Amino acid sequence: MKVAISATAKDLNCQIDPRFGRCQYFILVDPETMEFEAFENEGLMASGGAGVQAAQLIVQKGAKALITGNLGPNAASALSASGIKVHLVSGGTVKEVTEAFKAGKLQEASGATVPPHFGMGGGRGMGRGR
Repeated sequence: MKVAISATAKDLNCQIDPRFGRCQYFILVDPETMEFEAFENEGLMASGGAGVQAAQLIVQKGAKALITGNLGPNAASALSASGIKVHLVSGGTVKEVTEAFKAGKLQEASGATVPPHFGMGGGRGMGRGR
């Protein structure tokens, strides 16, 4: 099974990126072998819909689960519709969270954790009258 992880760089020792739709990279890891593939998040600079674009990207790459820090409502809906299991973490390296996932220590998320457009404006939910 392939697990997608939002990441700040392209290796297993980098920190996870707490943003999903606007993370710099995704690392696709096989938790059994620790083989991985890193790729840039194509929707990072999108003016809107970055979470949905990121969700589509990891579905296309064959991920069955996602580990990230936060998730907006549109991305959560897109991932749920695609059958991707989402696990939220507060930090750590890609390797650490992959090992925790493999050991069954990560709880599955039930939905969005941040408002729409969270990653764009310092976390203040642009578009919500703030």
